[in-house]
Amino acid sequence: MSLQHESMNTSNFAQLRVVVGSGGGLGQAWLGLLQAQDAGSKPTIRTVGLSRSTTPPIDYTQPATLEAASVWLKEQLGSSGSQLRQVVVATGFLHSDELGQPERSWRQLDATYLQHVMQVNAIGPALLIRALFDVLPKSERVVVAFLSAKVGSIGDNALGGWYGYRASKAALNQFVKTASIELRRHNKDAVCVALHPGTVDTDLSKPFAKKGLHVRTASVAAQELQAVLDQLGPAQTGQFFDYQGHALPW
Repeated sequence: MSLQHESMNTSNFAQLRVVVGSGGGLGQAWLGLLQAQDAGSKPTIRTVGLSRSTTPPIDYTQPATLEAASVWLKEQLGSSGSQLRQVVVATGFLHSDELGQPERSWRQLDATYLQHVMQVNAIGPALLIRALFDVLPKSERVVVAFLSAKVGSIGDNALGGWYGYRASKAALNQFVKTASIELRRHNKDAVCVALHPGTVDTDLSKPFAKKGLHVRTASVAAQELQAVLDQLGPAQTGQFFDYQGHALPW
């Protein structure tokens, strides 16, 4: 999906929502859900997706793309006089053919894998916070949600394994918690949270979707997660929730 042509028509919406990671299975489904809601919405809402393949692109290995996307968003908001009201960061890395599977033991710890999983799951979103938070409104409700994972909970870790993925999501959770405190000083009605999507039928989780797990389609997971966000208020900012709206331990 390219945003090149979308950016030509920015004068007819009052609110903007953004899905970062719209090229992935869950991000794409979430984008589709929100865009379906946009039709006929009053006030007029427009939802756009950003990923490595959009214009502008977002690539966590190229920090300059994050700043460029922030400039682009400021231009869209400025030309339309609209407000940014929701940002969903639906990015993540767990495994690849090149870097292999998550570690089952400390014997499998690998510097290249660790560097990449940290870059995509923690460092990239942290730099995205720096790039996007200046675009957020200073008043009225705005929601910023980051896809984390229950295995990133230190308090919930009873099985071990998956060192890099666990550590990267724990780091993301700390970034979200810290950013929520600062964002609240910026806008007392802001909501900034981490979300656990559960097991979703996407390429990320497919190798690990074993019998007994509650696996849902990406479209169902997107609906569940958006329903959670719709219920959150400023009192819940800085927390970690699962797809059923239950608070999780850090």
